[in-house]
Amino acid sequence: MQIRIAHWPLGLALLAGAAVAQSTPQLPAGRRAGAADRRSATAGAPQVQIDRRLLATFAPLPAQFDSERNPITGAKVDLGRMLFFDARLSRNQDHSCNSCHDLGRYGVDGERLSHGHQGQLGKRNAPTVYNAAGNIAQFWDGRAATVEDQAKGPMMNPVEMAMPGEQRIVATLSSIPEYVRRFRAAFPGEKQPLSLDNAARAIGAFERRLVTPSRFDRYLQGDEAALTAGEKQGLKRFIDAGCPSCHNGPGVGGGSYERLGAAVPYPDEKDLGRYALTQKDEDRMVFRVPGLRDVAMTAPYFHDGSVPRLQMAVHLMAEHQLGKTLSPSQTWEIVTFLNALTGDVPAACVAPPHLPPSTRSTPRPDPR
Repeated sequence: MQIRIAHWPLGLALLAGAAVAQSTPQLPAGRRAGAADRRSATAGAPQVQIDRRLLATFAPLPAQFDSERNPITGAKVDLGRMLFFDARLSRNQDHSCNSCHDLGRYGVDGERLSHGHQGQLGKRNAPTVYNAAGNIAQFWDGRAATVEDQAKGPMMNPVEMAMPGEQRIVATLSSIPEYVRRFRAAFPGEKQPLSLDNAARAIGAFERRLVTPSRFDRYLQGDEAALTAGEKQGLKRFIDAGCPSCHNGPGVGGGSYERLGAAVPYPDEKDLGRYALTQKDEDRMVFRVPGLRDVAMTAPYFHDGSVPRLQMAVHLMAEHQLGKTLSPSQTWEIVTFLNALTGDVPAACVAPPHLPPSTRSTPRPDPR
């Protein structure tokens, strides 16, 4: 893992070094605060009162993210779940959607950059697929409008799943009798139900059900006991610092585009964000705002995956986006709240499904 630390304050740089040295699985960042920081962060928290009018900027998660263009049905979801886990949709039959968006790890792979076909590295950190259907668009630069549009991209991306084209994908699926039957059931009445577009619609229907409600949703719905005193203190700090100007709505983010370095320039501008897509000067360093649902479980952070710890991400975002320097205790307060956004993953979606067997006519792996 390569991490740029030259621009960070000394304390954060040292913390980054410690994070890189650790090879064991990480607990959510908020649980690793020092004892003094934890005491400072929660001191006086029982007296915290939050004006519920300030919570109007947020919203509880829906049960699923519906789409008029792609109505969710059980047959589509079941098919989409199988396709999401099926590595035969990659050129060498060794990568599936779940490889980079591991549903058992809150929809990420935990890597700074993901490994794809023949070990190639992607250019940006893979965001979580949970709650992604509620975002304004998909990918960091928003180049796909929906999860259905997004689903097709990695299959034929030469760095990711590297399929040589739509024809190869359709040929692979068509060679498997159970998939032929399931496409007919999921898209009844269509002349050619098995197609790349319908594969993407099935995956999209599955992803629209990948929703992770948390105790924060119960709090928004009026249950004052759903959050601890320390979490309420952190929520108050989050609001007072100005974080909801970008991180709002049901996803606590994901609903807008913002310039990275709006207050203090971000030191690394190798990746210019949406500018590469639009070629408009106003889109330089503009990215889709990430949602903060399950953020404590989806390290590393930022589009380049350069920040390994949540507390560092909070500190740096306050500096670069808001022009504010948070004290360690203020940072821990916010991290304490962000841990309350860790939700419940839908258990039925996490376990790999039974995949239909290949036949003699199924195209073999092509490692080229």
